[in-house]
Amino acid sequence: MNLSPQIMYDASFNKNPDFEGVFWMGVKTTGIFCRPTCTARKPRFENVEFFTNTKDAILKGYRPCKVCKPLENPGETPKEIQRLLDEFSEDPSLKIKDFDLVKRGLEPATVRRWFQKNHGMTFHAFQRMFKLNSAFKKLQQGENVIDAAFESGYESLSGFGESFKNIFGVSPKNSKAEKIVDLKRIETPLGTMIACADENGICMLEFSDRKALPTELKEISKHFNANIVQGENRHFKTLEVELAEYFEGKRQDFTVPLSPVGTDFQKKVWEVLRKIPYGTTRSYQEQAKILGNPKAVRAVANANGLNKISIIIPCHRVIGSDGKLTGYGGGIWRKQKLLELEQAILF
Repeated sequence: MNLSPQIMYDASFNKNPDFEGVFWMGVKTTGIFCRPTCTARKPRFENVEFFTNTKDAILKGYRPCKVCKPLENPGETPKEIQRLLDEFSEDPSLKIKDFDLVKRGLEPATVRRWFQKNHGMTFHAFQRMFKLNSAFKKLQQGENVIDAAFESGYESLSGFGESFKNIFGVSPKNSKAEKIVDLKRIETPLGTMIACADENGICMLEFSDRKALPTELKEISKHFNANIVQGENRHFKTLEVELAEYFEGKRQDFTVPLSPVGTDFQKKVWEVLRKIPYGTTRSYQEQAKILGNPKAVRAVANANGLNKISIIIPCHRVIGSDGKLTGYGGGIWRKQKLLELEQAILF
């Protein structure tokens, strides 16, 4: 993006989230640099300068702001929280109490607030959810209720049955006909992503700050007639490996199975998206022509916007007919970064 200092100053003054990751502002009078959305008091225009990356700001002698923490990814999971999540992935039956958190040097109230903000539940509720997800899968695979309960960390069948019914709406023994969609947070260089998967493949991969995320989750739940529950899924392991390789510039095509949620027309549009070569771009008009309906530009653009599987279904490779970057659910700045990543590898 070719942005003038005035445009960047106005974006910072208005705390415009669309410019996150596009530029950083150095404040000459304090010697710190901030992200555009920083809530600290804004300096005068003549007292600032702008950078397109944090490295240049640091080399110029600026220190990262303690308010907006410009060296961190938006919504990034703290390392100590990530360690807890990894432990649950390895052993869903774990039971970590407040006392255990304190022994690890963690403040229980801080952990509770993070889970409340990012998962909509307390840390202890998250643990129960993870255990129940594990138990649900065991029952689906034919295990009896007693073994599923105790292997998942429950000490009584009555407590297990009550918790299970509160989440899934049925008793454990009547759960065979039920379905769940697994959900997991995945960290990337461009911020935290939320992944969802059923037994067939990935049905959602979105950045955690996408405004349409709650709506998309509801659509997925309704489509599959399933509860969306925090938990592991065999497709997540493949996804995490391939995403890491993609951001390292070592992967251009994804092999992880997909289970997209959409109409037949939308799925056709998404298939066309997946055929756009790595590192190249295409316009909505070109997409419509490939589909055999040159007049369906608006419908194609709308279908692109409803894509729930970012990066793998590469809607970031679609631009306006004038060559300008158009809307992107994860933010224009991420669209630019993804295109820059791919083009840097190719050229």
